[in-house]
Amino acid sequence: MINNPQKDSIELTKEHISRKIESYILTHNSSYIDAIVSICETHNIEYIIISKLLSKPILEKITEEGRGLNLLPKSKNKLPFK
Repeated sequence: MINNPQKDSIELTKEHISRKIESYILTHNSSYIDAIVSICETHNIEYIIISKLLSKPILEKITEEGRGLNLLPKSKNKLPFK
């Protein structure tokens, strides 16, 4: 657990982080990327640390958001039609 007298402490487990992200999204009507940035800033967590704690479903949702925002290349798993 991170103890910071000015911030709330947070349990650093995949399950807890996933619940925290999903809860943030529901209460703030936010994207996954924004939720993670906000949680990192609020709890003073480095992005590299939280990246290791993200569940596979959340990583997939972040990837889709990134593609939708043109931050990541589009998937090439589609069949080419001529």
